[in-house]
Amino acid sequence: MLDRIGITATSLCALHCILLPVLLPALPLLGLSFLADHAWEHVFLLMTAALGSLALFSGFKKYHRKYYPFYLLFLGVGIYWIKHDFSEDIQPYFIVIGASLIVAAHIINLKLCNSCKQCISETCESS
Repeated sequence: MLDRIGITATSLCALHCILLPVLLPALPLLGLSFLADHAWEHVFLLMTAALGSLALFSGFKKYHRKYYPFYLLFLGVGIYWIKHDFSEDIQPYFIVIGASLIVAAHIINLKLCNSCKQCISETCESS
């Protein structure tokens, strides 16, 4: 469940970043100018990282004991975090790569958890 929420949150964050240049002129009219602030993006990214860490740790502890979903998550967050250090022309690439890595971490965690759940249930059935 947490992985699915993490995938959704990351996808929404990526959409926000990609669509922001188009919507930027309308934000003050709608009273939503805070969405264009880098601080808001960093807060949302930190919330995504915390949720992702919780989801991955749950699967890690309970089922698979694999570290590489964490590597993907933190690499994706790091790439996403530094996008403002580069020109606006290449920022969308950082967004897509960072979001893809975060989503991949959640998908891999789901697959690892599901494969281990099957192993556990097969072991229980054969006992």
